[in-house]
Amino acid sequence: MTSSKQVTSTIDFSSVLAAAVHDMKNSLFLLIQSIESLSETLSAENVEAQEQVSRVHYEASRLNTNLVQILSLYRAELESLPITVDESFIKDLVEDVVGSNTLYVKQKKIMITTSIDEDLSWYLDGELIYLLLNDVIINAMRYGTSKIHISAKVDKSEKLMIMIEDDGHGYPQSMLDKSHEDLSDFELSQGRTGLGLFFAKLIARAHSQDNKEGTIALSNGGSLGGSVFEVKIP
Repeated sequence: MTSSKQVTSTIDFSSVLAAAVHDMKNSLFLLIQSIESLSETLSAENVEAQEQVSRVHYEASRLNTNLVQILSLYRAELESLPITVDESFIKDLVEDVVGSNTLYVKQKKIMITTSIDEDLSWYLDGELIYLLLNDVIINAMRYGTSKIHISAKVDKSEKLMIMIEDDGHGYPQSMLDKSHEDLSDFELSQGRTGLGLFFAKLIARAHSQDNKEGTIALSNGGSLGGSVFEVKIP
């Protein structure tokens, strides 16, 4: 009677998945560039084609944001997020985010206004805050109607407060409830209330100073009557 031995090897699946996500992110970035180039070749009269291209561009951008979030969470091992703090001019940062979504904004005729002083600057991780704001603005474009307002100022507690408002139907109650939960209680499988909200909390909390941590807050109403997102950075 012969015996057989099963040979097994250990594969770090999380590392394999992270490498795959990184590769997909790079390919998706090239796809987004191709979509933008294609959009420039379409005539203004071809409205249907313009709408289809803008929709594909929007979904590709949203997927790219999700991949970046997943990759960052892997690198942070779901515990802490390393940040690189430098002085950033908030108006320039917001304009960069809005500019990256120009194709969808123009096609959907969304009016984005800002109330930010030219000389307002803050020490923060520009790349992470860019990702946070981009995700919120993408959701505002998707769930809003035609207007988005972005404002920034230093509040009474001497924290930088950036607010994004839209004229949609507002956040569902389940998402408002979810925004009050601790990071350890999050379930990342709950769609709109999962990964994006978790990531926003993680980025805000990673910005800390003098025992004060960054925070986010969700509400409904505001100046446009829809969703209101606030992030505060100490």
